[in-house]
Formats: sequence, C-alpha cells, structure tokens
Amino acid sequence: MSRLFGSVRSRATLGATLVVAVALVAAGTALLLSLRANLTGEAGTRAERSAQAVASELAARTPLGKLSGLDAEDTPVQIVDEDGVLLAASEDLERMSGTGTSEVTPAPTRSEEDGRDDRDGPDHRDDDRDDRDDRDDDESLEPGEIAQGASYTNGTATVDGDTEDYRFAAVEVETPDRGRLTVHAGAPLAAEHSAVGTALTAMLIGFPLLLGVVAGVTWLVTGRALRPVEGIRREMAAITASEDLRRRVPEPATHDEVARLARTTNATLAALETSVERQRRFVADASHELRSPIASLRTQLEVAAAHPELLDLDGAVEDTVRLQNLAADLLLLARLDAGERPAGTRVDLAALAREEAAERRRVTVEAEPVEVSGSRGQLGRVLANLLDNAERHARERITVTVRREGGEAVVGVADDGEGVAEADRERIFERFVRLDAARSRDDGGAGLGLAIARDVAVRHGGTLTAGAAPAGGALFELRLPLAGSDRGTARP
Repeated sequence: MSRLFGSVRSRATLGATLVVAVALVAAGTALLLSLRANLTGEAGTRAERSAQAVASELAARTPLGKLSGLDAEDTPVQIVDEDGVLLAASEDLERMSGTGTSEVTPAPTRSEEDGRDDRDGPDHRDDDRDDRDDRDDDESLEPGEIAQGASYTNGTATVDGDTEDYRFAAVEVETPDRGRLTVHAGAPLAAEHSAVGTALTAMLIGFPLLLGVVAGVTWLVTGRALRPVEGIRREMAAITASEDLRRRVPEPATHDEVARLARTTNATLAALETSVERQRRFVADASHELRSPIASLRTQLEVAAAHPELLDLDGAVEDTVRLQNLAADLLLLARLDAGERPAGTRVDLAALAREEAAERRRVTVEAEPVEVSGSRGQLGRVLANLLDNAERHARERITVTVRREGGEAVVGVADDGEGVAEADRERIFERFVRLDAARSRDDGGAGLGLAIARDVAVRHGGTLTAGAAPAGGALFELRLPLAGSDRGTARP
C-alpha cells in the first residue's frame, strides 16, 4: 500500500477523490433527507385537508352514512369516538395500522329515533351536555368547532386489496350530537418512495462515475504538472552521476512553483560550480605557491648538508618565514570559506590604525574615534595587509584616514605610487593574483593579502574597493557599519 501511494501524483489523486466522495455523500444524504421531508410534509398536508373536510361535515351534523369523505379511493378515513370505538370508515378499507385503532368495521349504533326514545326528554340532553362540559380535555371545543392543527403518524393501509404506506393526519371535532370525535385520514407515500428511490438510484449510478472522472482528471492534471519535476530529477541524477556541474536542469516556460524551483536549482548549480572551480584554482595555486619556498628551502638544506660552508642561513630563514606566512594565509582563507563568523566585540578603528602604523615608516594617520563591531584580530589583519601593499608601491608617503560617514566607518589607505589601472581594480582582489610589477618572489608576496582583506570586510558586513588617491597613487577604502547599526552583522 505504501508503494502504491508512494508518489505525489497518486496521493493527490486519492486525496481529491476522497474529498469529492465525502462531499458527494454529504450532499446526497442532505438531498435525500430534504426530498423525503418535503414529500412527506406534502402527503401530511393532503391527509390533513381530507380530515378537515370530514370534520367539517361532522360539525355540520352530516349523518355518518352520507359523509362524502368516506368515498375517496386514495384517502382512507377512520372516525372514532373518545373511547376509541370506530364509528365509520372508508368503504374499501380492509386493514389499517398507525392510527388510534386498527379496526376497519364500524361498531353498530342506534338510530337517531331510538336514541330519542330512550332519552328522558330535554332534561337528559342537558345531563349529557353537562357531562361534556365537565370533561378535563386538553383543548376545550364548542359544539360544531374543529380543533386547530393536526397530529401526524406513519402507517399502512390496505384499500381494495392494495397495501401501501400512508401518512395519517388526526383532526378532532366537537359534534353537537356525538361528542368529541377524531377523524383519521391518510395520504399515500408512494410518490415519496418513488422519488426517493429514483434519486437514490441516480446517485448510486452517478456518484461512482463522477468519482471516476474526478480521479482521472486529477491523475492527468497532476501528471502534467509534475512532469517538469521528473525532468529536473532525472537531470539532477545525471549531474550527480557525471559530476559535471556545467549542466543545468530544464526550466519550464511557466511562472509557477515548478519553474521557480528549476530556476533556483540552476542558480544553486551555478553557485556550486563557481565554488568548486574556485576551490580547484585555490588548491592548484596553493600547491604552486608552496612548491617554490619548499623546493628552495630543501635545496639550501641539501647543499648545507653536503657543504656546510655554503649554507645561506639568511635565505633559509626568509624562505621559512615566507612559507609560514603563506600557510597562515591559507588557513585563514580556509576558515573564512568555512563560514567562520567574526566576534561581536567593539573595535576602535582609529586606535587599531595607529597600532598597525606605529612600527612602519612613511605612514601618517589621520583618524577620529570610530567604533565597529567585529573581530579585532581580523580587522587588524585587513589594515596590516593594506599597509603592506601600500609599502610595496609607495614612493615616499602613506596616509591612513579613519572617519565617520553616515552610518558607516570609512578607513582609507592611500599611497603616492603608480596606482592601480582601472581595469585591474577588481582583479587584484582575486586570490593568487599579482600584477606584473609585483611578480617577484621577494616583493610581490603570494597574492593573498588583498583577497583576505576583502573576504574579512565582507564577513563584517562591509566592502573593500580600490580607487585613485589624490596624490596619484592607489586608494583602498574599507567601509564597515558602525557598532549598533542594523547592518552591523556578518554576512555569510
């Protein structure tokens, strides 16, 4: 079962079908109940009208044998007295249930003339009237008055050999000569049963067909909607198997969620490709940069082992220091690439600039106290790298400025050297990139200083750009959000 409904397509189809099925069953049940109630109420109204007509005749002292309501073929009628004795019934009525009495044969009654002979004149009629007045009835009726409303029951009746279900209405009438009588009249429920049965049959046939249509349409629509997703999955599987990050998943020509998923996936693949390519270049460049000092140091040590008098101790120390600095730079870059977040301590850039410039010649500091939030060690490394770069290219003077500009702290490092060509002002921040004038091993470094400085600036939520200094040299401008500002958070 889990494998059968393991796909989104099958689960969507099942869910839609179940929802529609529940809605159809609820709507069908409500429809059948409403239809049955309406038809039953209509039958009850017909039965009440028949009972009211017979009661009107009884109130008008119509003899039982001359009641017109007893001749109706489809409306069986019973008339009973207060004791439940059947006084009259429809002519063709053979059996009846659901009323006050199941009798269909009226009890024998005396004629009106016999009744008058047995009575003792007007005084006896007065006694009978007093007895009726003393009854404790639920509803007091005057002679000839018909009770308002009727009571309803369901039952069966056999008329002329045909047995059917009926809706019975009972109406009470106070007759002048027979006392309180109850008229039971029925109306057949055949129309109600037929309509309900027809509706139920239509539902039993139509609902499964409708559910089949809903399931089929949902299956086709979800399949069409998910077809691009399957294409994306196959292409991603192929990319994973081939490890070719240059490939991209197909983007459907729509503006729905699947198209946005494809575009986001391609953007992720592009970023991953860039990251992997950058990592490969980094490893290759790091291997190349490490090979030179290691080879030089090994050569000097081998020569010193064979000819101790030829040992170039100063050169070996320089190569060792260069190797140490390169290893430290590589470790810092690895930590930055791994997402190391700077500490959120307050750092005074003016004091930090003076500390970095204290041991350097030709450096002038013009600074006002400005605090930022971040790592003091990493920000100090940025200033040190910028000052090292300026010292390699400056002729006579280096100027460091620290100022506040809006919600940012701005640190400028300017020199009076040859400057940086506009076409190279972004390229110099790439790793292991050295301009032609700085390719010597002694002066050019490994080409990681400016790359590290920009990475640290970005991690602190700032920027590092290169431009032209007023004196004609290079100007490197570091911008960081002030401590406590909304932008004072590290970027990933």
